[in-house]
Amino acid sequence: MGSNRLGSSGRFQVNTTAPGRRVWLRWLPAVAAPVVIAAGALAGSLPAGASDPLPARTFAQVLELAASHQVQAFAGTVEQSADLGLPELPATGKPSAPASPGSAASVIELLSGKHTARVFMDGKDNARVQVMDQLAERDVVRHGSDVWFYSSKDNSAAHVALPAHDPASPKDRQGAGGMPTPAEVAQQFLSKVDPSTAVSVGPDVSVAGRAAYNLLIEPRTDATLVGKVAIAVDGQNGMPLSVQVTARGADKPAFSSGFTSLSLAVPDQSVFAFTPPPGSTVKELPVPDKSREHADGAHQDGMHKGAKGQVSVTGTGWETVVGTAKGNASAAGSVLQDPLLSQAAVAVPGGRLLSTALINVLVTDDGRVFAGMVPPEQLQSAAAAQ
Repeated sequence: MGSNRLGSSGRFQVNTTAPGRRVWLRWLPAVAAPVVIAAGALAGSLPAGASDPLPARTFAQVLELAASHQVQAFAGTVEQSADLGLPELPATGKPSAPASPGSAASVIELLSGKHTARVFMDGKDNARVQVMDQLAERDVVRHGSDVWFYSSKDNSAAHVALPAHDPASPKDRQGAGGMPTPAEVAQQFLSKVDPSTAVSVGPDVSVAGRAAYNLLIEPRTDATLVGKVAIAVDGQNGMPLSVQVTARGADKPAFSSGFTSLSLAVPDQSVFAFTPPPGSTVKELPVPDKSREHADGAHQDGMHKGAKGQVSVTGTGWETVVGTAKGNASAAGSVLQDPLLSQAAVAVPGGRLLSTALINVLVTDDGRVFAGMVPPEQLQSAAAAQ
């Protein structure tokens, strides 16, 4: 298929405003979000080209197809692999302290090596992600207002009872500790498409037996670690089926995430029913404070105007840097209190740097955290400017 590039004429507009950014910022205090949003992908090449060519579409038409997809129910298997240069947690053995959902350690587990997950979705209020580890399984389940986290490694469960009619988005229902779907990963990169991005459509591909457009996204700026992103967009319904992220100057993806099997039939409702196994320990978690999230959003807007807030955002698009305010020790602690992360972080002027193929995280000496898909110098500049 012919390729096209974004330019000053005929520019296709994609929403790059607050919603996607708020999701990123909401996760930042755990330092899980910047990495998850930059990653969530699988290694290896895209599957072989589709045998039956799809109707020709321009890059703008494929972007529109992906943005308008309405798939709300499906079941499938997602394979994810990551080669970020992060330390790998031992594949066997029980850790001295199990990683809590959304903790830095649990994120590192998901963003190093290879993982397989079974994913079930039905509307906004029913979802299940089963991450199949080598010797264990962990589940994130939402059924109505009940959300469960379970790990078979130590037979522990945690439960959250959401308020009635909680307006959770599909991203919220995934929950901390769940492996993101290819569509959720793809959205983070699609939201960055603007005039600073070159977009084209490559030859059709086949993912999980479904013909897909091969949408190719490439930042035009050198001030990002991302070299290119390939997103397989279902040719019939627009659902992103796989994502590959390649670092600048690299010849193979650092992250890739894609379906190996997929059914668009509504899953059996029994899959969303969860009961803690006999003998498991169960912890009741507090209900997420929605008012705090809105307050954080107000603080973020204030930071742009010079007001004091908990989170700052500098730069735009591929050069975005997210930082925490001085005194927010929880963010810095989530990085440095974990032995693996602390060991991987190296001393740099003004703090310690956790460097990966696609994202860098700077923990300053005064306890602030700055993260972005940018070179370390840009994080240091953002820290110095605050």
